[in-house]
Amino acid sequence: MHIETRLPKVGTTIFSVMSQLALEHKAVNLGQGFPDFEPPEALREAVTRAMQEGHNQYAPGIGVAKLREQIARKTERSYGRRVSADTEITVTSGATEAIFAAIAATVRSGDEVIVFDPAYDCYEPAINLQDARAVHIPLTLPDFSVDWQRVRDAITPKTRMIIVNTPHNPSGAIFGADDLDALADVVRDTGIVVLSDEVYEHIVYDGALHQSVLRYPELAARSFVVSSFGKTWHCTGWKVGYCVAPKPLSAEFRKVHQYLTFCTFSPAQFAFAEVLERMPDHAEELPAFYQAKRDRFRTLLADSRLQLTDVPGGYFQLVDYSEISDSDDINFSEWLVREGGVAGIPLTPFYETPPTARLLRLCFAKNDATMQAGAERLCAL
Repeated sequence: MHIETRLPKVGTTIFSVMSQLALEHKAVNLGQGFPDFEPPEALREAVTRAMQEGHNQYAPGIGVAKLREQIARKTERSYGRRVSADTEITVTSGATEAIFAAIAATVRSGDEVIVFDPAYDCYEPAINLQDARAVHIPLTLPDFSVDWQRVRDAITPKTRMIIVNTPHNPSGAIFGADDLDALADVVRDTGIVVLSDEVYEHIVYDGALHQSVLRYPELAARSFVVSSFGKTWHCTGWKVGYCVAPKPLSAEFRKVHQYLTFCTFSPAQFAFAEVLERMPDHAEELPAFYQAKRDRFRTLLADSRLQLTDVPGGYFQLVDYSEISDSDDINFSEWLVREGGVAGIPLTPFYETPPTARLLRLCFAKNDATMQAGAERLCAL
């Protein structure tokens, strides 16, 4: 039977490809972005307790009320914005589901969606499935900043959405207040919706402030803001996230969400509600926790032939490998797994038109032994 694919450019995600290669070659996996240490003990105890107490059936589609209430409190505490737990917060099965639901809820056939390259790989397939078009604007190297004049020039009557991501994956770049001012200026007096991917919101360094669109009333009024418990609480495999959006956008978002997953893993929702109440300072402690890992990883790589880019946020280190090889990043990544014993993530899959830079993404959300083992192999290249 012939099937005409809806996603002709899509194969297996690069994260799965590199993780599988790492397994096959017993390589140190610094590729896919998951911690190799456990979530807090209090969280693990809470989810076990939730299961033992019988919270094992369907949760409310929009999320457990206690959890939504805690998210509302956290949002006000972190960003000074008071939101309704009933009408503006929806718990989702991971951030990827939230991103898809936001796009599917508002993007129509023939619309255009602006994305910034390198762009996380789930954005464009979701856009294409709406019979819409992704308009790619490359971030400016070497600091991966946005050329806002180029954004203004890209706006057309078909522009329906702009997707922003800060802290940025894969570069670690973060928005400043001037970026949010520029974004607000671009969308003012238009019908453009903003989708703000903020899954690394609590992982920013050197005293920087995370510039959430929720800090800006003008932007918050037209934005979907997506967050991830998996990133914040070191449990990516649980796939629990949420979306904050004003009531009219949330209403449309929930129409899609209810037919994607209907609801999200119940015991985890009760567990997160408990730890958000018991451990309100956890998010505030993350910058120091991950900055120590960032600095340790950079020290371990100091004697390598890799050139390290700055890392203002997130838990990835980009490295320039041009002193080691002139191969393109996909071939180099495969060679590095087979011959060097380390798995990283090439950047070209996140570009429509890749630059000539020789860059690889390495994850330092790892325990010290993993970072040490990976660095020793990288320094031997």
